[in-house]
Amino acid sequence: MTTQNSAILLFRNTMRINDGHLDGFRDAIARAVDFAQQHGPQLMVETFVDEEQMLAHSFQLYRDSDAVRLHWQLADPYIKEVMEHCRVERFEVFGEPDADVVESVRSALGDQCPLTFSPRVAGFVRFAQSPET
Repeated sequence: MTTQNSAILLFRNTMRINDGHLDGFRDAIARAVDFAQQHGPQLMVETFVDEEQMLAHSFQLYRDSDAVRLHWQLADPYIKEVMEHCRVERFEVFGEPDADVVESVRSALGDQCPLTFSPRVAGFVRFAQSPET
């Protein structure tokens, strides 16, 4: 299926928060998301924490593989800071990134967690418009 959204990528990163690091994780992820909102290429970033299970779920929506590469380039210090407080437990890629992004994700994760790729079949993106003032 070829549409204007055929290159869209959605990443879901499930992270196990280290014991005693919940507050540090929350602070680091807040700084990372704030940076992404101000400077990053993501169309959407949402992070959720299950305190009972000490798991965090981060969802990031990208226009294409170029946007993913730009995010990595800009956000590396923030990613490193977040990773001081957690480890990746599962990483899921929805959509079809180019070969360079696939290899980079595989290389970064190594054997530390399951990694899955699910190709896009159909869909659309609708973001609410801000009322004009």
